[in-house]
Amino acid sequence: MKRIILALSVCACFAGNIFAGGTTNAPVVLSLADATKLALQNHPQIASANYRVLAAQEAVKQTRAGYFPKADLYADAVGTSDEGTRIMAGGLNNPSVYDRGAGGLAVSQLITDFGRTANLTASSKFQAQAENQNANGTREQVLLQVNVNYFGALEAQAVLRVAQQTLDTRQLLLDQVSLLASNKLRSELDVSFARVAVEEGRLLLQKAQNNTDDAMTSLSTALGYREPHPFQLIESSQSIFSNTNEVSQLVETALSERPELLSLRNQHDAALRFAKSERDSRLPTISAVGVAGDAPTHDSHLPDNYAVGGLQLSMPLFAGGLYTARQREAELKAQSDNELVRASEDNIVRDVHIAWLNVNNALEQFQTTQELVRNAAEAYDLAEARYKIGSSSIVELSQAQLSFTSAQIANTNARYDVLIQQANLDYQTGALH
Repeated sequence: MKRIILALSVCACFAGNIFAGGTTNAPVVLSLADATKLALQNHPQIASANYRVLAAQEAVKQTRAGYFPKADLYADAVGTSDEGTRIMAGGLNNPSVYDRGAGGLAVSQLITDFGRTANLTASSKFQAQAENQNANGTREQVLLQVNVNYFGALEAQAVLRVAQQTLDTRQLLLDQVSLLASNKLRSELDVSFARVAVEEGRLLLQKAQNNTDDAMTSLSTALGYREPHPFQLIESSQSIFSNTNEVSQLVETALSERPELLSLRNQHDAALRFAKSERDSRLPTISAVGVAGDAPTHDSHLPDNYAVGGLQLSMPLFAGGLYTARQREAELKAQSDNELVRASEDNIVRDVHIAWLNVNNALEQFQTTQELVRNAAEAYDLAEARYKIGSSSIVELSQAQLSFTSAQIANTNARYDVLIQQANLDYQTGALH
């Protein structure tokens, strides 16, 4: 009967941790909050995404530069072999070349290009917003991996404790049966069965230890470490999903919050504005230009200084269909981005439904395994009592013991699967922070 009480206490503790947010008495070395902070500081994928955001912001500055004046300094030092030197060919320019040393400043200011620069700037801003959403998406992916691996490590440690307890219990039974067999109260067959049970328990413990080491290694990688780091983990106080929530509400949240979808929408907006800028490239460009300078040394035919200013109109007339093709290309890419948005929305709706179903299924399995542990504990207690009074064989006791161990492991796995599936649902709805 004491085993039933113990098993029910363990289950009640597990349920309290999930539904009431309780914590264990384990030493606090790394909590889930600590793990999250470490991953955000250390993970290279987050650093890479942040650099891409900064690069996209620089692209905005590049396109916005078209609004500001452009100034260039010039310096020439020219020597000719003959005062009558001429440029015989090469362009429609003044063909006279004189000895001179001169320097000057040329300034140009865009007056209007009928929207091309404005659309290019808007396009680059949408691209920067898309990169920012991509960074948010990377952040949530890293946080999902942290949650999954953290709960996976806790699960592996809990199974390891069950395996250790199982081995200790079976070793105790072997010692008792061996003592009884030495006094001719039990057969050597019972001793053999007990030894088999101990070795099976040892195999279970070895496997559980390996799984724990694997889980800790995966957690270290999720935190951004190159080498495995040992951690003492504590239970999370994170509350879990209640199945009273409507899945339709979760879908609406996901469609408005998922950073991957927001990024695609921004990219579509950027493509639309870029297509408009390509259309505007066929329109005139009007600029103000001015040049001024001085010639400290020069031919007598040249003045000491010079200055000129004016308005410049540039109008593209014909380029073999280049401008039209570029506009059409940009418009087709914008349509392609719109279809990607639609596909992403469909995938998100599917993923939210699946994640919601998985959470509810995990809750049901956890409740089922609680009952399984209770019944297995009762069966094991009865089998042990029957074996002690000689009413049953050690085979029955071993089977009951195996069922009890399997039930404990199943309950442990189901418990942490609830938390993992909840983290996945939060990720699918864009609520993992």
